[in-house]
Formats: sequence, C-alpha cells, structure tokens
Amino acid sequence: MSKEPVARFHVLIDELTVPLEKLHRERLQCKRGCADCCVDDITVYEVEADRIRRQHAALLESGMPHAPGACAFLDGEGACRIYEDRPYVCRTQGLPLRWAAEDEAGGVVERRDICELNVSESQPLVDVDPNHCWTLGPAETKLQQIEALHEGSAQDVEPGELRRVRLRDLFGV
Repeated sequence: MSKEPVARFHVLIDELTVPLEKLHRERLQCKRGCADCCVDDITVYEVEADRIRRQHAALLESGMPHAPGACAFLDGEGACRIYEDRPYVCRTQGLPLRWAAEDEAGGVVERRDICELNVSESQPLVDVDPNHCWTLGPAETKLQQIEALHEGSAQDVEPGELRRVRLRDLFGV
C-alpha cells in the first residue's frame, strides 16, 4: 500500500535536503534539542495537520503542548515530539534558503536567509552557490497542490485560498 501524498512529499523533501545538509555540515548547528527555529504560531496546511492528528492522537488528546513562545510540539529538552511526522517547514529549517522577491522598482531579486546559529563568517550566505541553497517556491507549490486535493480541505475558504492551521491549535486545550 502506498503512502498518502503528503507522506510521500515529506520523504521526497528529506531526500532532497540530504545533499544540502552534507554540503553545509560545518555550518549547521542544528541537532536534537536545538529549538531556536521552533517558534510559536507556525502554521501548516490542513493536509499536514491531518497527518499529525492521525499519527499523534494520544499526544494531542493529552492536552500538553509546550509552553507558549516555542513550538507546541517540543518536549522539555527542546526535542520535537513528532519529528518523523513534522511538517514541511520544519524539514528545511536551518538550511540556507533562497527565493525570488519583487524589489521596489517591480523587478525580481534573489533573497536569502539562514538561522542565525548557522551563519558562517568563513562563507557568508551571499557567497554560497545558489545551487547549494534550498530554493523556496517549487516545493511549496507541490504542497499547495496536495492540499487542494485533500479531502479535509476547508470548504469555508474562498476559491483558490488554502486554509492554514496553527500547530498549537491541534491540541485540544
């Protein structure tokens, strides 16, 4: 039996990020318990929220989210309690990110960002080869397509609009 589309998508993202993680091994400070990127108010599409609901029903029913200010799914040591089923946004955190944005003149410019803990003075982010960054856009488009086909997608949103769910709201508190 094949995995659900969002699970297959997560596996693909994991496979695509491995080479970047290897390339940036020296700069990446990300490890179990590092939770600087794990902030409150992260939102996910309903399709990812439903996966978390199915896979972690007991945790959600416990009503024990992490204290406000950090992701509700962190444990007391700052480790993710749903790591295997974490959403897309969590799977690319820490990596050098790049995306196209409109500048003030209406042109397109490249923007980049990285977690402050992963800034490297020996290789500033501006000097990183664009192919060695996670490009935002294509994966998000694929996830939006998965969401649009998802049975649980909200019927109360405008056509073309996709509802997002706060991770903290998955807990029944």
